[in-house]
Amino acid sequence: MSVMFFVEVMYMGIVVLYVKLFKRKPEKFYKWEAMEDDVECGSASYPMVLVQIPMYNEKEVCEQSIAAACKISWPSNRIIIQVLDDSTDPASKELVKKECDRWSKEGVNITFEIRDNRNGYKAGALREGMRHSYVKQCDYVAIFDADFQPDPDFLHRTVPFLIHNPKLALVQGRWEFVNAGQCMMTRLQEMSLSYHFTIEQQVGSSTFAFFGFNGTAGVWRISALNESGGWNDQTTVEDMDLAVRATLRGWKFLYIDDLKVKSELPCSFKALRSQQHRWTCGPANLLRKMAGQIIRSENVSLWKKWYMLYSFFFMRKIVAHILTFCFYCVILPATVLFPEVTVPKWAAFYLPSLITLLIAIGRLRSIHLLAFWVLFENAMSLLRAKALVMGLFETGRVQEWVVTEKLGDTLKTKLIPQVPNVRFRERVHLLELLVGAYLLFCGIYDIVYGKNTLYVYLLFQSVAFFVVGFGFVGKYVPASSYLA
Repeated sequence: MSVMFFVEVMYMGIVVLYVKLFKRKPEKFYKWEAMEDDVECGSASYPMVLVQIPMYNEKEVCEQSIAAACKISWPSNRIIIQVLDDSTDPASKELVKKECDRWSKEGVNITFEIRDNRNGYKAGALREGMRHSYVKQCDYVAIFDADFQPDPDFLHRTVPFLIHNPKLALVQGRWEFVNAGQCMMTRLQEMSLSYHFTIEQQVGSSTFAFFGFNGTAGVWRISALNESGGWNDQTTVEDMDLAVRATLRGWKFLYIDDLKVKSELPCSFKALRSQQHRWTCGPANLLRKMAGQIIRSENVSLWKKWYMLYSFFFMRKIVAHILTFCFYCVILPATVLFPEVTVPKWAAFYLPSLITLLIAIGRLRSIHLLAFWVLFENAMSLLRAKALVMGLFETGRVQEWVVTEKLGDTLKTKLIPQVPNVRFRERVHLLELLVGAYLLFCGIYDIVYGKNTLYVYLLFQSVAFFVVGFGFVGKYVPASSYLA
């Protein structure tokens, strides 16, 4: 698995290097022309665009996200802002409604839509939003989560690709994080997500293979969305689900690396754990349900099937998590207890080091945090391994959907470091503590009886597991300050 993953990372690194060196920008492969008013038709030459903003008890960020969407540069009679509010908190719902009314009075074509249930969660809200009669006049739909703030030129940079390339179904932008420097945990998250966008999404787009829709900061061709079956809530990754089904219909996607949309990283460890559970469990469960359809599809090439099943799902969504936890946190430490078992240096040190350095390319300004990133990712691998098993075998919390905390600008002053007086049961994670104790034992055993220096890694990694296990990561959000 180490060799397989190393080859995969090397392949992606070579593709991205080629793209950067030869400046293979999207405009070289897809036709793009700037939008301009037609002398005779005026703004009627612009296609009708729907902007969807799904929300759930997100009063801290609703005003900034609605404002950003309403400020998008597009003819006012050719755009509809649709706020889909599933809030169960009356105060949140009232605040969102007031914000929509305020922008409506300023001449913005904005609608406030609610449901009497939360069936299907985000997928259900988006699906319900597409059923309104006024959506029938729209050609494209842009989607932004509640903490996303697109620049005014977002549609001018994306929609022309869809207009001039009829087989293009999706144009995806990149996430940019406004709170990346808030704490160590957000810095480490930024490193992981920067690699995802800079490398993984770029490779899928540049090789015309496949990449998953990120669920936000993207524009869909509505006809492609409908042809692919619309929004489906069979898994907790409705965005990736739609991307797979659209690909199997023969549609193409485009990722634009320099199209950045501001968003927020979770800064509390509880929120990060919920997010990572969904991001790991969902793809595994989707593979279980869609693998047969991918294999049997007649609309995609053998190369694209191989890329989807092997590179995208098997290597990145399964092998990466199994390798990180089972090898680096279980098998490698166990070798100090069994001297007759040896792991070659190239597998234990050289390959992991090269993989880590290649991943660091995604965010060079944080390369000095590389050691902390490795320790933190390994400590999070237990959570991901559990979620992976749940997704593959469809057990436990496979359908659990917890909305990620978003704080916006209003609560930043209320954030404090994780402190011991938080309720013990909420803060402690027993399995991580047990793994930390196991690593500590192996490290001490290696110091006393071992003949190598593996104890250095084992002791540092055990500390990382203890820190995660006791929940001393990220920031603490007082319960009185946060709903949802």
